[in-house]
Amino acid sequence: MNKVYIIGAGIHPFGRTEERSGRDQGVYAARQALKDANLEWKDIQFAAGGSMAAGNADVMLNDLGLTGAPFINVFNGCATGGSALSTAQSAIASGQYDIAMAVGFDKHPRGAFNANPKSFGLPDWYGQTGMMLTTQFFALKLQRYMHLHGISRETLGRVAEKSFRNGAMAEHAWRRTPMDLETILDSPMINHPLSKFMFCAPAEGGVALILASEKKVRELGSDAVGIASVAIRSRPPGSFEVYAPAIDVIEGGKPTVLASQAAFEIAGIGPEDIDIAQLQDTESGAEIMHMAENGFCKDGEQEQWLAEGRTEITGSLPVNTDGGCIANGEPIGATGLRQVYENVTQLRGRAGARQVSGKAKTAYSHVYGAPGLSGVAILEV
Repeated sequence: MNKVYIIGAGIHPFGRTEERSGRDQGVYAARQALKDANLEWKDIQFAAGGSMAAGNADVMLNDLGLTGAPFINVFNGCATGGSALSTAQSAIASGQYDIAMAVGFDKHPRGAFNANPKSFGLPDWYGQTGMMLTTQFFALKLQRYMHLHGISRETLGRVAEKSFRNGAMAEHAWRRTPMDLETILDSPMINHPLSKFMFCAPAEGGVALILASEKKVRELGSDAVGIASVAIRSRPPGSFEVYAPAIDVIEGGKPTVLASQAAFEIAGIGPEDIDIAQLQDTESGAEIMHMAENGFCKDGEQEQWLAEGRTEITGSLPVNTDGGCIANGEPIGATGLRQVYENVTQLRGRAGARQVSGKAKTAYSHVYGAPGLSGVAILEV
């Protein structure tokens, strides 16, 4: 397979932008990415993108131009952005194209995601119990994990405190006001043990990335970041996933573990070689569980990691350096690509006040989507 690089990155600020549609925000990000790569839309040979609530991504062609280039619409829940990246990366790695775009955008209404049971192959009674409301599922899964591995509620608060602190330094973040631990812990309880400020919220935003072959990078002289690996995996037997109507008594595998292991194997490195990580943090507990599922620590070690500040921007493994979903919100089509955008920005040394110390060489992103699939991308310079 041919080596693939990211040569352009653009983002529309996350949060609420009443005057722009989701599509407008995607187009904004696409134009930013093209400008960053010093290219025009007519130069793009292939595109892949997705949105949940703001229409098919290929409607962007009405604004960007009708060039006839193939545009693949993708949707994989919150892993839509990671899937768009994988699709675009594969198109170049195969040798079929030299320049591609991965793009995602969304514009969600206020309130928690509350999916239709039938769209996930479930009976109506499952929704009537309230289990289609994601806050309840994540809280129940987290309660079990905290009991098994000795994670305290204070550690959940520390994750959110870090997220708001990092988000305050990210120009594209939605929530840019630091929040102290006591305020987070004492905020209104949504689903125990998770209080209001431990959750992300559906939001708006758009992200676009321009990918290129090694030949094209040399031709353009681009400020390029290499893609060491991309892996998408779905749920194996015995996994405990969102919208699952039942769980096995004996715990099985996890899609994140499978995707992580595959990405490391393809890249030829291990968790100890990663300098920065962006992990799915639908709520504070998700970041904690995903630290272990992605191989960065053992179950239960997160308590010490957070207390010692190891995941801070100045720590040994900075996690969610732009505040993650908690500070940015989660527009489903864009959120996975935001993680990669942040890693590209960090590896280029352009992150300003939130720039990690030292020269980062590797960056890791992980996204998780319903009904149980994960995407991992490893970047390198």
